Amino acid sequence: MFVAVLPPEAARDELERFLEPRPGLAWTDPSQWHLTLTFCPSVDEWRIDDLVERLSSVARRHEPFRLRLAGAGAFPSVERARVLWAGVEGARAAGALDALAAGTRSAANAAGCRPDGARFRPHLTLARLRGRDDATSWLRVLGTFAGSEWTVSEIVLVESFLGEGPRGRARHEVVARLPLGGSGQSGWPDPMAT
Repeated sequence: MFVAVLPPEAARDELERFLEPRPGLAWTDPSQWHLTLTFCPSVDEWRIDDLVERLSSVARRHEPFRLRLAGAGAFPSVERARVLWAGVEGARAAGALDALAAGTRSAANAAGCRPDGARFRPHLTLARLRGRDDATSWLRVLGTFAGSEWTVSEIVLVESFLGEGPRGRARHEVVARLPLGGSGQSGWPDPMAT
């Protein structure tokens, strides 16, 4: 499971249009684009209610903020890229994401969900590579992207089902939507929503 910020459809469409004329990589599915705040490799089913309550409390303590996707990078390095990613722009947005990541990690720990120990770096995964690729030329192109601003008004808890999606990739299912700043109803998704 993971806690994330999901870009709205308009932001995903902008990025998808930017990537569309650039063949050569297996781009990740735009419907799964997200900014991971906290990743928990394994969560016991009986812990989910407690986790949702704790995440809801974290979300209520943070006000909505503006964000835009801009720039690019590679993990672990440009010379041996395994992941190409889009970044976020603005000190306020980065600070807000850092605070949310720290809060959601703390909530996951308190709920006994053992989040991974990876250092938080706000990014949206665009493509996965073999790890032997020099990404310099790709980053020159991807680094020119700057999307429109949008308001982050919620965080989501997502369950990932490995190998169940298209082409054997993960399938993601939103378990709970948690509004920031107490701006709406807390908790479980509406089963009637599309």
